[in-house]
Amino acid sequence: MFVRSLQDVEATDYFVEWGSGTSHRLLTEKDGMGFTVCHTVVRANTVSLLEYRNHLEACYCIDGEGEVEDLEGNVFPIRKGDIYVLDKHDKHYLRGGRDQDLILVSVFNPPLNGTERHNLNGQSGSAY
Repeated sequence: MFVRSLQDVEATDYFVEWGSGTSHRLLTEKDGMGFTVCHTVVRANTVSLLEYRNHLEACYCIDGEGEVEDLEGNVFPIRKGDIYVLDKHDKHYLRGGRDQDLILVSVFNPPLNGTERHNLNGQSGSAY
């Protein structure tokens, strides 16, 4: 058994600025659990085109608001208590709220090594 806090992670390479927010990689591949758990902040008024080619992801909103949009133009508002699931490696737009950050607990399978970072500079978005 072990316990790890957000403050513990902030002192490591597992606290990641990913371009439109931050991610505390609380549980990673090295922990041997078979999945990753992150505390993810999506800053208000940001838009990110993302894709996880090698991971499935589920995100549970614990605070704030935002939205996720698929490439067919379907927009799904996300608020506290909502979960969105990228079960087909779905490329998507992730947006923070107009006035609030979107705060998520993100779970990845298979696990992240923990230091991955998005590159949001290209028009095709970021993928890993």
